[in-house]
Order: sequence, then C-alpha cells, then structure tokens
Amino acid sequence: MTGDITNNGRMESWKQLINCKKIVIKVGTSTLSYPNGRLNYQRLVKLSEAMAGIQKTGKKTILVSSGAIAVGAGRLGLDSRPAGLADKQALAAIGQAELIRIYQKFFDARNQQVAQVLLTKDILVNQERRINAGNTLNELISMNIIPIINENDTVATDEIEFGDNDTLSAYVSQLAKADLLILMSDIDGLFSADPRENPGAEIIPEVFEITEEMKRSATGAGSGFGTGGMATKIAAARICRTAGIKVVIANGSNPYILYNILAGKESGTLFSWKQNTQ
Repeated sequence: MTGDITNNGRMESWKQLINCKKIVIKVGTSTLSYPNGRLNYQRLVKLSEAMAGIQKTGKKTILVSSGAIAVGAGRLGLDSRPAGLADKQALAAIGQAELIRIYQKFFDARNQQVAQVLLTKDILVNQERRINAGNTLNELISMNIIPIINENDTVATDEIEFGDNDTLSAYVSQLAKADLLILMSDIDGLFSADPRENPGAEIIPEVFEITEEMKRSATGAGSGFGTGGMATKIAAARICRTAGIKVVIANGSNPYILYNILAGKESGTLFSWKQNTQ
C-alpha cells in the first residue's frame, strides 16, 4: 500500500516532524471516554499536560475535541447516544459547557490559557466568515492561547454540520495553515485490515497516497458515543493533502505519545505525501 521504502527512509520522514511549528491535535470521544461514555479524567490530565508542555517549547497547538454529547449524556445518566437531532443538540448544550470547564481547570493548573471556539460548516464555506474565523484563530495563537474547537452541535443541522470531528480537524488545519494534523484514535494507526477482526493485519507506517484498497479496509465508529472511525480519518487526510499538511494517526490511550511524535519518533501512521519513486 505504501510503496517500496527502506526503514531509514521512513524514519527520516518521521524525523522531519521535529520542524513542525503549528499542530492541530484531534481527540475523539473514544479517546476521551470509557466505553460507557463517562469521561476518562486521567487521559484529559495527560492531554492537557502534554499540550501545555509542547506549547512552552514555542510550538503552537490547536485542540479539536469531541465529547460534548457524551459528557451531556453522562450528566443525565444516559448509556447511549440518542438518535434524534433535538436530543443530541440538547445533550451537546449541556455537555459543551461542562467539557470546556474541565479543560480550563486542567490547563489552568499548568498555567496555560485556553479559549473555546465553536464552528459550523457554513462558516468555512462562506468566504467572509472563513476569513473572520481564521483571524480569530490566528489572534488566539499569537496570544499563546490554545484554541479548543468543537462543532457547534447545539445549532448544527444537516445543511451546516461537518458530521464528525475528523473532517472538522482537517478543515481547521487548512484554516490555521498548520504543518501537521495529529488524529488520536483508539488503535495504533492505519492497518492493512481491521486488527480487531484480522490478527494478521499489519500497521502501515507511512502513506504516500490514499488508495481504493485503503478506503475499503477502513471501518466504522469506535464507540457507541463516537461518530468517527478510520474511514473519516482517511477522508480527513485527503482534505489535508490538498494543502500539503502532514497527518499522523496514533493511539491516544496515552496522550504523552504527542511528545514522541513531535520528537520525530515513529508512533503510528504518517501521511507524508512524498512522491513515491519506486
């Protein structure tokens, strides 16, 4: 799937990530919570610690975070994601306030300011709104503030929704002119097949181009509260490719993996977009 590449060549591609200055980090519901939808506070603490630490090195980070509906469901004692739009929007309204409060608490403990930014797809389609959103992001970044972005689920409808935060994070990466998008998942990266069903599946360390075979091997959502999956991550990578933004899919069970990625250590699947010269 990736073409003929030596291990040394692959490691060199990962080492180039050391030079990335502006990084978008996306964490999904399955990364932030337990299977029952309750928040995994230990991971949230590690995530805030890692991002605050990276920010202190002079790099700029942006967080795209799922979890509002799951947090809202947890507050109401629900065990599954509702199907109705109005129900999901109500849970998002409850959960978003709680989620940003938790993030603020953990980042404040590390002397790092954060700001909430809620987006809908029409903002990025409309040129004037897109420019305004970009200006807001750039101003927050210049103030050394980490923007925490989520889809505005409380008002989003079929016409103006992204549908999943993998797609949202790709558009945010374009908007912010990021160097790298890190998609933190519940598996180690992109595999030749679903490793949960095929024990012989092998991880793909580096991707030059997205093939039809990759699309077919992608699977659906990882949890009852999540909306993404490998298919949406591949779609996000395709969006990033048009802007030359590199993408990493990595296991988010230990957010400290962010340190390894930005130190240039192989830690999942890298979409490097290099030309295959085989």
